[in-house]
Amino acid sequence: MPQSKIRRYLRHGTLPQMSVFEAVARLGSFTRAGEELHMAQPTVSVQIKKLTETIGAPVLEQVGKSVRLTPVGRELQTVCGEIFAILTRFEQRVDDIDGMQTGSLHIAASTVAKYFASRSLAEFLKLHSGIDAKLHVGHRQSVISRIAENADDLYLLMDPPADEGVVSLRLMPNPFMVFASADHPLAREKKIPFARLVHEPLLVREAGSGTRMVTDRVFRTQNIAPNIRMELGSNEAIRESIGAGLGISILSRHAAGIDTEPGLVTLDVEGFPVESYFHLVYPVGKQLSIVAQTFLDFMRKAALRPDLQARAST
Repeated sequence: MPQSKIRRYLRHGTLPQMSVFEAVARLGSFTRAGEELHMAQPTVSVQIKKLTETIGAPVLEQVGKSVRLTPVGRELQTVCGEIFAILTRFEQRVDDIDGMQTGSLHIAASTVAKYFASRSLAEFLKLHSGIDAKLHVGHRQSVISRIAENADDLYLLMDPPADEGVVSLRLMPNPFMVFASADHPLAREKKIPFARLVHEPLLVREAGSGTRMVTDRVFRTQNIAPNIRMELGSNEAIRESIGAGLGISILSRHAAGIDTEPGLVTLDVEGFPVESYFHLVYPVGKQLSIVAQTFLDFMRKAALRPDLQARAST
């Protein structure tokens, strides 16, 4: 809306003047309006005079001892009612946001964190059902790009960016294990040396994903080259391939259904589970909304719950 036509209202403190006018129009008296607003009667008169000058036309007229509205005054009284109603609704919305009755929350999560993110959001929304929450899921590099663009409120990652441009809050354990089909020759063996995995066809995620980073790091630490058979773009695809007997894989225990899939087992490999954590991340200097700050506090408290810590680690 062009502001040139209303610039005079923006310059002269019109809102307080309108408040005085509304009281005079409603009560029909300068004196009574002053009493209600805790103003001296001369101050009320000055405010009405300034409002009249701003509008450029009389809004009140004195007839004997009575104060009456002019035609412009009647229009102004309607406008005052509308403006004050809008401000009242705005205040209610602010109160609702403060009380978490409404608002929005945008979360971006890497694919390995999406199951944890969706469960956490579900619990949060049970407490704050009026919040409009959106969850974006993408591979790790796309989430890091969204952090740089400040595209969301908060970000859930396994390995946060290794720079000073983000604030990172460590949350739940995210252990990685070796998964194989239930009929795999190693399925019933105990304390399998890691070196034996070099002979096993390995199913891995795409380069740059958090899961692939863990896998590469584990083999690099052991100074062993992995026998990669297949590179797949999702944990679900790897799960299906394991069940089909195409190989073994190192995956997060939180990959949906991976630890409860009837045809899959975890191998008892020395050095596993490998410790990892989910992190809640946001750019340094970002001003979190009330909703985002409340979700962050919710996640911080959830991370300290013994039942969730135990469930995440077992």
